[in-house]
Amino acid sequence: MLFEPKEDNEKNDFFDGPDIPEEAPAEEPKKPSYRPDDPAYWDEEESEWEHLKPRSNGRLWMWLGITFVVCALLIGIWLRYFSPYVEDATQYGYVEHIEYRGTVFHTYEGVLIPYKELMDTTRIYTRDFIFSAENDSVAKELKRAMLSARPVRVEYRKYHATLPWRGSSKTIITRVDSADPEKILPPEFR
Repeated sequence: MLFEPKEDNEKNDFFDGPDIPEEAPAEEPKKPSYRPDDPAYWDEEESEWEHLKPRSNGRLWMWLGITFVVCALLIGIWLRYFSPYVEDATQYGYVEHIEYRGTVFHTYEGVLIPYKELMDTTRIYTRDFIFSAENDSVAKELKRAMLSARPVRVEYRKYHATLPWRGSSKTIITRVDSADPEKILPPEFR
């Protein structure tokens, strides 16, 4: 024979013996963990003071973080959509048109031509005053002023963003008064 096992080598022969390795002893199953509101919690063989140990602060910090994010979002939404950044401002001019618009939310939208823009001969005409009316009574006053071609004084608020039920403009007219052309127009245009 070419290869003969030696006596000291026989101890390390892996081919002798059973084919199935010995099983490791089974681990004991974990004991279930009960909460204090479960009756089995009080039957455990632990110390009577075990339930007073403080829990980890991970949940507390998670809830504090979620609360902070929700509060910040609510404050941001309130500032963006419900808090006006211009209040009690006034504008004089002529109502060019006003109309009742909307598919789901119907609002009064219009354009006011500011008298300063009409009377300024040194600068190019820059813009109209586009607005939404706050309610029906304000819209009716603006419609009367448009049909009679008389100047009006309007008080308005401006918001950072629009809301569908408030109108398609960031400028909301809250009050309308008639204006005396003698006081707002220069003498050559009366």
